[in-house]
Amino acid sequence: MARARGDIKRLRRWALVHKWTSLACTVFLLLFCITGLPLIFSDELNELLGDQPPYADLPADMPLANLDRIVAAAKERRPDHHVWFVFVDDDEPQVSVGMLPSPTAEPKTASRLRFDSRTGEFRNEIEPAEVRPLTFVDLMLRLHRDLFAELPGELFLGFMGLVFVVATVSGGVLYAPFARRQKFGELRGASRRLWWLDLHNMLGVVTIAWALVVGATGVMNELSRPLFAVWQRTHVQEMLKPYRGQAVPEAASFSSVQAAYDLAANILPGRRPTSVVFPNGRVGSAHHYLIWTKGDAALTARLFTPVLVDVVSGQLTSVVEMPWYLRTLQVSRPLHFGDYGGLPLKIIWALLDLVTIVVLGSGLYLWLSRRRSPFEARLREEAAVQAHST
Repeated sequence: MARARGDIKRLRRWALVHKWTSLACTVFLLLFCITGLPLIFSDELNELLGDQPPYADLPADMPLANLDRIVAAAKERRPDHHVWFVFVDDDEPQVSVGMLPSPTAEPKTASRLRFDSRTGEFRNEIEPAEVRPLTFVDLMLRLHRDLFAELPGELFLGFMGLVFVVATVSGGVLYAPFARRQKFGELRGASRRLWWLDLHNMLGVVTIAWALVVGATGVMNELSRPLFAVWQRTHVQEMLKPYRGQAVPEAASFSSVQAAYDLAANILPGRRPTSVVFPNGRVGSAHHYLIWTKGDAALTARLFTPVLVDVVSGQLTSVVEMPWYLRTLQVSRPLHFGDYGGLPLKIIWALLDLVTIVVLGSGLYLWLSRRRSPFEARLREEAAVQAHST
């Protein structure tokens, strides 16, 4: 009997945890789910809603156009700007060149010039984020990521994600003792509220593993900005000690971008360079090209390894080993949006997202109708069963 009473007290504590954590995060989780649904298909939506000119019909095995020539063309179009990055797209045959008004300017002031990666011909220009109208996908991403509040919004939503993980775990703990005496999937029709309670419990348990993965990876994604700042101020600065006190190189003295790109590709077999970040005052080094490479296999395509190449001499400085927290972040991103397994996995992610919306909505309904809640009665029933069994 004493053990049964102890178990009931434990369940009551878990019930309070589940109740208040769920209430604290439900509205924001609904926002996550509603905005996350189109973001799962962001590539398809961007292609559908975009207005890019069609690509020339050329052989698929054409080599990459010379990046030095593409950078020179971008400078001709924006002579008053500084090159921030060169991104080689692996989904479409294009190269994007990011241009900033100054090396230390905010990213939202950057323009992006797009070129055909096979011919080097200019395609179009994307205006800076601070002046161009938001697309539908942009709007969903900003709401999903930071509520238009930048870093404070990211940290707040990250905390809400952590609260959601606690609510999910506590829900699983509460479901376990009652599941022993009820068939899985059984929806009792004694009352509307009881039917919704059973549906809430069943769908919650079915999606619990997915919800924990998406919730935990969402928390990691919201921490990306401070995590990269820690990496920049610790690991990167430690590597750059030999360059302290040296004058920052002028753009006219920069070595070949194409040569740096080829160097990174040659020293890391099985990996492919995806972007070259130019020396700037924000990320990377004022003395190096920071070249991001990724694996060319399905399991390594989301794991990025940076390479530092001296911007003046063009010589390799270092292949950077990423710390564990950034490796965790890299793995979290594709798991969060389910965009690593093609369209079939995206559809599965979308269905699970819709089920989670039902779980959140039913939980809200159960709280609003809490005056007729059978939970205390079910606890008393569980206590009687446990007392009889002992």
